[in-house]
Amino acid sequence: MAVLNHSFDQLDVHLLYQLLKLRVDVFVVEQVCPYPELDNKDTLPSTRHLHLQVESKLAAYARCLAPGVSFEQGSAIGRVAVGSGSRGHGYARVIMTEAIATCRQQWPDKAVLVSAQVYLVNFYQSLGFQRMGKPYDEDGILHQDMILQ
Repeated sequence: MAVLNHSFDQLDVHLLYQLLKLRVDVFVVEQVCPYPELDNKDTLPSTRHLHLQVESKLAAYARCLAPGVSFEQGSAIGRVAVGSGSRGHGYARVIMTEAIATCRQQWPDKAVLVSAQVYLVNFYQSLGFQRMGKPYDEDGILHQDMILQ
């Protein structure tokens, strides 16, 4: 099991396809939420793409964004996804722990933020995140901004 960390330019076309397919499978198909998955943030030079490989198969993904891209207050972790066949093994915690470390390494002295789906607030709180503001609807799904100082 290994978490790999790449910039967009370091992704080969086969890996990029796998990452995007996982994101679409989870966020568009499973959650029945048609929205613009490709948002022009993936290709920014500062964006980091993290993926967890288990026995040579993609199990989980997260994207780290520089301060100012999604939140002015700090860096952001988003598009956190675990494939349906990989759930229940703690991979979300593994990929999030690595994503937090990546944000702190890339952008030291900045807070780390997430726009969490409300049903996952307890999970993010277990990683040290705190609620920020009130829940809000985003593309038909209730979200909560959270911050890790």
